[in-house]
Amino acid sequence: MTNSKTSTNNSSKSNELYAIAETSGQQFWFEVNRYYDIDRLNAKEKDKITIEKVLLLKDKNSITIGQPYIKDAKIELEVVSHKRDKKILVYKMRPKKKTRRKMGHRQELTRVMVKSISVVKSSPKSSSKKEAVKKEPKPKSEKSTN
Repeated sequence: MTNSKTSTNNSSKSNELYAIAETSGQQFWFEVNRYYDIDRLNAKEKDKITIEKVLLLKDKNSITIGQPYIKDAKIELEVVSHKRDKKILVYKMRPKKKTRRKMGHRQELTRVMVKSISVVKSSPKSSSKKEAVKKEPKPKSEKSTN
């Protein structure tokens, strides 16, 4: 079930298409033809990835909100490269114990480019019922022996 509202804003951003989706345990604001750095994915470069956990979708003058996700909404991504984030230093110290511990961490990232944001309309259920109707068996023709 989704909620849909119509916006009457006449700003320049009202023409834009964007979506908020969940991936890698985080929520991202995705726009077409932009790249994003997300946690490392198990994919090779130039692979196509589809995200189906879309929380919000804004298209021209309508906003669709999922509960929790929008049914049949998809975001198609292309893997650009794999990289590592900046180093973060972690320093732990226990006062008066002469205990010090210094560690570093670099997060593994995947850079992805958003190719398209779309909502696929599902086919009506009436067409699937037509396929489910049993076909009448044809009468068997008698074989002639010549």
